[in-house]
Amino acid sequence: MEKYIPQEIEKKWQHVWEESKCDCCSEDNGKPPYYVLEMFPYPSGNLHMGHVRNYTIGDVIARYRRMNGYNVLHPMGYDAFGMPAENAAIKHNIPPAEWTYSNIANMTRQQKALGLSYDWDREVATCHEKYYKWTQWIFELLYKRGLAYRKEAKVNWCEKCNTVLANEQVIEGKCWRCDTPVVKKDLKQWFFKITDYADRLLEDLKLLPGWPERVKTMQKNWIGRSEGLEFSFDIPSLKEKVAVYTTRPDTIYGVTFVVLPPEHPLVHKLLENNPKKAELEAFCEKVRNTSDIERTSTESEKVGMYTGIDCVHPLTGKSVQIWITNYVLYDYGTGAVMGVPTGDQRDWMFATKYNIPKIITLQPKDHELKLEEMDHAYEDKDGVLVNAGPFTGMEMHKAMKAIIDYMEEKGLGKRRVNYRLRDWLISRQRYWGAPIPIIYCPKCGEQLVPEDQLPVKLPEDVKFTAGAVSPLATSEHFVHCTCPKCGGPATRETDTIDTFVCSSWYYLRYTDARNDEKAWDPEKANHWMNVDQYIGGIEHAILHLMYSRFFMKVFYDAGLVDNVEPFERLLTQGMVLLDGSKMSKSKGNIVSPEEIIAKYGADTARLFILFAAPPERDLAWSDQGVEGSYRFLNRVWRIVHQFQDLAKAGQDGTDYTEAEKELRFQEFKALAKVTEDIRGTDGNYGLNTAVSSIMEYVNAMHAYVGANKTIHKAVALEANKNLLKILAPFTPHITEELWQLCGFEGSVHAQDWPEVDKSALVVDEIELPVQINGKVRDRLTVAVDIDKDALQEQVLALPHIKEFIGDKKVVKFIVVPKKIINIVIK
Repeated sequence: MEKYIPQEIEKKWQHVWEESKCDCCSEDNGKPPYYVLEMFPYPSGNLHMGHVRNYTIGDVIARYRRMNGYNVLHPMGYDAFGMPAENAAIKHNIPPAEWTYSNIANMTRQQKALGLSYDWDREVATCHEKYYKWTQWIFELLYKRGLAYRKEAKVNWCEKCNTVLANEQVIEGKCWRCDTPVVKKDLKQWFFKITDYADRLLEDLKLLPGWPERVKTMQKNWIGRSEGLEFSFDIPSLKEKVAVYTTRPDTIYGVTFVVLPPEHPLVHKLLENNPKKAELEAFCEKVRNTSDIERTSTESEKVGMYTGIDCVHPLTGKSVQIWITNYVLYDYGTGAVMGVPTGDQRDWMFATKYNIPKIITLQPKDHELKLEEMDHAYEDKDGVLVNAGPFTGMEMHKAMKAIIDYMEEKGLGKRRVNYRLRDWLISRQRYWGAPIPIIYCPKCGEQLVPEDQLPVKLPEDVKFTAGAVSPLATSEHFVHCTCPKCGGPATRETDTIDTFVCSSWYYLRYTDARNDEKAWDPEKANHWMNVDQYIGGIEHAILHLMYSRFFMKVFYDAGLVDNVEPFERLLTQGMVLLDGSKMSKSKGNIVSPEEIIAKYGADTARLFILFAAPPERDLAWSDQGVEGSYRFLNRVWRIVHQFQDLAKAGQDGTDYTEAEKELRFQEFKALAKVTEDIRGTDGNYGLNTAVSSIMEYVNAMHAYVGANKTIHKAVALEANKNLLKILAPFTPHITEELWQLCGFEGSVHAQDWPEVDKSALVVDEIELPVQINGKVRDRLTVAVDIDKDALQEQVLALPHIKEFIGDKKVVKFIVVPKKIINIVIK
C-alpha cells in the first residue's frame, strides 16, 4: 500500500488537468449550460482564507454540475484597477502595471495549487487595455443614452486616498477602503443616472427568489422609495418659496418651523443683509465640515440657528420660523424639512431646546393628548387628527390621502415619489483606472472619443503626487489632443473611472472573453446568462451587486442581452475567523493557504473549509480541525485500498449478506444526502453536512472491513466508485489518484453522478428504542411492517420491560412509526 503524499499527487494532477484543458468549455457541446461564478479578487499578491472558502464553494458546485451532465462555465479573472497599485507605485517607485501583473501571476499560481476547475482561457484582468477599451465603450453607451453626465457637486472626499467616493463607498462616515473619515468637497464630477432605474431595481427584486432575503432587504432600504407630498411655504420678505417633502401629510397642521441645511441655495439669500450674517455663516461652515453620518445620527446633538426670517403656512396662513440646522441633508427630498414637534422626536427635542411652539395634530383614538402632560413626540402610526381644520376627527391614514387630494385640488402641492438612492458618482482622481473617454473643446464643448479610437490608453509619463488633481493631468502628452468634431486643439478628461464600473459587467465579458470587435457577442451572452450561481461577500450587497443589476437593465434596454437580472442565485459566504476576529494583515492573524497546502495538501484545506461551517455562516479557524480533515483523507486512502483488495478476492453473485446490505444502505443514504445538500435547492447548500455524510459512510466501510473478511466483488467495487464520485467535487486530487489506482476508466470528474439505488434503502427490520415514562429502558429489533398489536405484545414480553413495569398499570402504549416506543405507566 502506497502512502498518501498529497504534495506529489496534487502537482501531478494539476499538470494533467492544465495540459488537457478539461475544464474549458464552448457553447456548442450539446449539453445544457450552467454558469458558476465567484466574485473575482483584487490582485493584492496573496490569497487569504476568505478567498479559499469562496473559490472552493464555487468549485464544488461547478464539479458537481459537470458530473450531472451540464456544460459548465466556471471562469476566473482579476478586478485589477485600484488604489493599492498606485500607492505601491508611490512607495516603491514601481509602475502600477508591473506591480499588478506580478501579483496576478502569483495569485493565479496559488489558485491552480488549490485544484480549482477554472476555464483559464477566459481569464480577464480589468486593467488590460483589451478589457478597459470596453469599459470605456460602456461609458459611451450610457452617455449616448442620457445616463452619464457631469456636474459640480459636493462630493465625498477621502484625504488619505486623495479621491472621491460614491455614497455607497462611505461606511459609517469613513472610506470603505482605508477607514479615513470622509469630508465634503465641491468638484466637477461624472455621474451615472442609476436613479432613472430606481423603480425597476426595487420592483425586480421579486425576480430573485434565489437571493438571500437579507441582501434584498439591504438593497430595498438603500433605494429607499417613499411616497408623500411636496408643497411650498411662501417667504414674503424674499419673494421666494421653500419647498418641502413629507411622507406624513397628516401632520401638516402641526408644522411650527422649517429647517434648512447650510448647503441649501436659499441660505445665501436668507443671509443677505441679515443682522446675524457673520454668526450664521460661521455656524454654516461648522456644519458643512461635519460628516453626513454625524448629522443624521439619532445620538448626535441637534443644533441650529434661527434666521430671523419666517415663511407662511399654506393652509393656516400662520408664520413659521426658518432655521438652519445640522440634522438635515440637502441631497434628500427637496433639501428642506418641515418641523412637527409633536409628531417627530427629533423635532420635539429641537423645539424644546429652542422654545419653538408645539401643536398637537394627532392623538390616540382612545384618549386625548395634552401638551402639558407630554414629554416626547407621539410617533405612533395610528390615531385621529385634531387641530387640523376640516380634517379634524379623521383617521390618520385616510387623512393622508384626503390632505394630498386637497393640496393638489387647490394647487398647493403634489404627490411625489422620493428615493434615498442617489446617482452613482464614477469620477476618481487616480491614475490606475480606465480613463474617462471625454474630450473638452473650447469651440465644440464636451465630446466623446470616437469608438474607433478606443481605448484611451493610460500614459506612462505621469507623476504620482498627492492632491486633488489626477496624476493623468501631469502628462502633457495625454492631456493635449485634437477635437474629434472640429479638429482644433482640445484637452482630455483627467479623471479615471470608478473600479466598480469595471466589475459591474465582467460576468458578460467571460462569455466572450477574446472578442476584439465587441464587448461581448449577444448570442454567446444569452447562451450562458444569467449566472446560475453567484458567490461572494455580503459586503457587496449595495455596491457591486446593485451596480451590476443597474448595468444589466441598461444593456437589456439597449438590446444587448435578453435578461434584466445578472445573477439567478446568490450565496453570500461567511467570513473566516481566527480567535473570534476576521483574519487581516493589520491584526496579524493571517493563516496562509500556502502553508496549509505545503503541510497537508490542497484537498485537506478544501475539506476543512467546507466541513467546518455552513457556507453562509462565519467559520472559526481550527488547527485541530485541519489535522482532523487530513486524518480523514488518510483514512479514505487506506479504506479504498482495502476495498480494492477485497474486490480482487471477492466472489461474484448478488446474494448479499446482511452486513453487505447494511453497507449498501449506508452508502446510498450518504449518496442521497450529499446529492440533496450539494444541489443547493433555493440557493441553500449544506456542504458541511454533505461532508459529514461522506465521513459517516467511510466509517461504515471501516466497520465492515473490521468485522468481515469477504465481500461480493460488485459490492466492493460499487462502494469504492460511489465513495470517490461523491467525494470528488470536494477533494479532486486524492479522488482522481485513487480512481486511477483502482483501475477505473477515464477521469473521476468526467463520470456521471451516481443514482440512488432505492432498493438498497429498503430495510426489512428496524431497531426501536423502548421508553418507560420518557426514559429508554430497552431496545427491540422488529420487522418494519409489524402492526401495533403484535409490536405491543413483543415489547411487553421483554424481560427488562416486564421488570420495570412490575405491578404497575400501563396507561398508554405510544408508537412513533420507525422512531420510538413510549410506555406510560402508573
